Amino acid sequence: MSAVADPRISALPLPDREDVPEGVRRLWDRSLEVFGFVPNVFVAQAYNGEQFQAWWSYFNLLVNKEGYLTNAERELLAVVVSGLNRCTYCTVSHGAALRHHTQDPVTADLVAVSWRQAALPEREAALAAYAEKLTLWPADVTPADLEPLRAVGLDDHQILEAVQVIGMFNMTNRVSTALGMVPNPEYHAQDREHRARG
Repeated sequence: MSAVADPRISALPLPDREDVPEGVRRLWDRSLEVFGFVPNVFVAQAYNGEQFQAWWSYFNLLVNKEGYLTNAERELLAVVVSGLNRCTYCTVSHGAALRHHTQDPVTADLVAVSWRQAALPEREAALAAYAEKLTLWPADVTPADLEPLRAVGLDDHQILEAVQVIGMFNMTNRVSTALGMVPNPEYHAQDREHRARG
């Protein structure tokens, strides 16, 4: 399986393996080993290799490493924001991650389209509502909007991480949309064999 992606995945040229920093090549190789494919975002954004590595370092720390929120909560925020922004790449790829962490394909699909129809628990609904406001109406956000998060038990570390994840995905959505990034086909089928939570 090649690390070179389909050239139609981005509006900009894609780098060849020899044109990217060693750290990017290691990430491509590790992705092939773990996932069986290289995420298209890892190829499209690597056209500017050093900038990609800086973005990936923060993104990976914020979204994939152990943090203050659960993996499922961070992926919930990713899918809510990406769905609201109509970012195809991020909605599909992080929808797959949300299915993985929740083992619930039905809720993950509903969240991607309209989180209010997903019958989310109170804490998750508060996170989704805050993500929606910060994404769609950032000029209207005030410190008072944090109170519903506190009311469902989120502490200040968790609130700050939620804000950072929401901000990260609003930025990443815009990059992915501007470049016309296409999700890897593998994302569509991942973790769909589970049942919806009752």
